[in-house]
Amino acid sequence: MTNIYNPFQKTFGIERKNRIFARLKPIHVFMYPILKKEMLTPTICRMEVEAPRLARAAAPGQFLIVLPDEKGERIPLTISDYDAARGTVTIVTQKIGASSADIIAKEPGDGFRDVVGPLGLPSDFVNIPLEELRKQHYIFIAGGVGTAPVYPQAKWLHERGVKVDVIIGAKTKDLLIYKEEMASVCDALHICTDDGSEGFHGMVTALLEKLVAEGRNYTQAVAIGPMIMMKFTTLTCKKLGLPCIVSLNTLMVDGTGMCGACRVTVGGKTRFACVDGPEFDGYEVDFDEAMRRQRQYMTEEKEAMEHHECKIGRA
Repeated sequence: MTNIYNPFQKTFGIERKNRIFARLKPIHVFMYPILKKEMLTPTICRMEVEAPRLARAAAPGQFLIVLPDEKGERIPLTISDYDAARGTVTIVTQKIGASSADIIAKEPGDGFRDVVGPLGLPSDFVNIPLEELRKQHYIFIAGGVGTAPVYPQAKWLHERGVKVDVIIGAKTKDLLIYKEEMASVCDALHICTDDGSEGFHGMVTALLEKLVAEGRNYTQAVAIGPMIMMKFTTLTCKKLGLPCIVSLNTLMVDGTGMCGACRVTVGGKTRFACVDGPEFDGYEVDFDEAMRRQRQYMTEEKEAMEHHECKIGRA
C-alpha cells in the first residue's frame, strides 16, 4: 500500500499537530450583533439589531428570519422598525416556545448567527401613488404583540402626509406596548383593554364600530394581531363596508414557502403566507382553516418548552 504524502505530518508530526489543535478555542462570530434590548412586558422583548443591507432594503409589511446560533431554529419575525442611516432593524419577540425563549435570553453584545431578509411582499400602500394615498384615511387595529408590526406601517404613511388612526388592544393595561411610539406617528391613538383598566372597556371591534358611528370616515382598515381578533375585525369591517387587510405572519414556520406550514385558503385558492403575503384581503381569508393550521404544532411547542425550562432548572 502506497503512503500518501502529508507535508503537515512530515513537518510537525501528528502529536504536535494534535496539541496545537487542542489549545485552539472555538470562536463565536456574531454576524448580526444586538445593540439594544428592552423588555416591553415580562414576556415581550424588543431588540435593535445591526443589519445594514437589510435595513436599506426593508419596507413596511415585510419580515425577516433570525438564526440565533449554529444549532438554533430559523425563526420568522416581522420587522418592527428599520433605520437605513444607522443600519439597524428592530424585532419584537414574544416568549411562546423554546425558540422564542432562546432569542429573548440574549443580551446586548450577543448577536445572531444569521438574519435573512427582507422577505415577503411589502404592504400594498407602498405601491399606491402618493396623490391617491393622501386621499385615504387608514385605521389600524393592533392586538397584543401585533402592535409592533403596525408601527412601521403607520410611521411610513404618517411621514407622507396620509391620515392614520390606530387602535391598540390588549387584555389589560400591563400588556399594552408601543403607546408612546404609536402616538407620535398617527393622527389619533385609541387604547382599548378587555378589562377596562385603560382606555375603552371592551373589544377592539366594539371600539371600531363606535368610532365609525361618531363620524370617522375611514377608507381602509388594517388588522394585525391574534387570528381570532383579525377574524372578528374583518367581520366587523364587512358589516361597516370598510375594506380590511390582515397579516398572517403568525402562520409562518420556515418563511420561504418550502415547508408548507403557512398554507391558507384566500379567495378559494391556496396561498402561502410567507411568499404570497404576509398581508391579504381579510374578506377572502378562510380564518377557520388558518386557526386550525396555527394549532398544528402546539403539542411539539409545549414539549420543547418543557424541555427548555427543565434545562434551565439544571443550570
